[in-house]
Amino acid sequence: MSGIMQRVSLIFRSKANKALDKAEDPRETLDYSYTKMQEQLQRVRRGLADVATSRKRLELQMQQLDQQSTKLQGQAQQALGAGREDLAREALTRKAALQQQIADLQPQQAQLQAEEEKLANASQRLQAKVEAFRTKKETLKATYTAAEAQTKINEAFSGISEEMGDVGMTIQRAEDKTAQMQARASAVDELIASGVLDDQVGGPGKDDISLELEKLSAGTSVDAELAAMKAQLGAGSAPAQIEGVPVEGQQAPAAQEDKA
Repeated sequence: MSGIMQRVSLIFRSKANKALDKAEDPRETLDYSYTKMQEQLQRVRRGLADVATSRKRLELQMQQLDQQSTKLQGQAQQALGAGREDLAREALTRKAALQQQIADLQPQQAQLQAEEEKLANASQRLQAKVEAFRTKKETLKATYTAAEAQTKINEAFSGISEEMGDVGMTIQRAEDKTAQMQARASAVDELIASGVLDDQVGGPGKDDISLELEKLSAGTSVDAELAAMKAQLGAGSAPAQIEGVPVEGQQAPAAQEDKA
């Protein structure tokens, strides 16, 4: 069961990583990274300002303690001049306490000074990195944009090439069909010219008048041929009588009449 869950988890992570990689825009990622670097720089600068403020307040406090110590020194001298040794002793005692406070604050002031210098150096280095990253970022974005535009142009040309190929195939099919129809028309013309496709009644497309004219022409040809045959018979010997068929201008034999 554990192995199955691991495989499912691996497949899910791989699918998610692939989807994220497909949806990721390097330009947006670079801008986001640059924004994060700027935020980090701002945090360093705020830290530097806080440390500098703390150091300055500590220095002001030390200055006030030093001023109070100087004032107590003067008061002790005045008391001693007035014959009040007890007051002079009290003033010097307070002065010694103030000097001890100043001595205790000096290590803190030195520590804050060192921290301030450290943050200042870090801020300068980070500022240089941010500026370098910004320049690199803009260069990469410009390069990616150019590559993206070139890719779209290539894909557009590829699509045009595919469409032109389809157009070429369409033209080829149209030319083939045109050639086939021309060949068919030529073949039909030859068949019509040879009489193979003539209709027995007179062919398609002939009206009644054409049919009547053709019949009249055919009848005239038959009459002319019959007249020519008669002329040939009249120029030669009398035609022999065919049994059972009387010659023109003669009567049938008597035997046949008797039979009848």
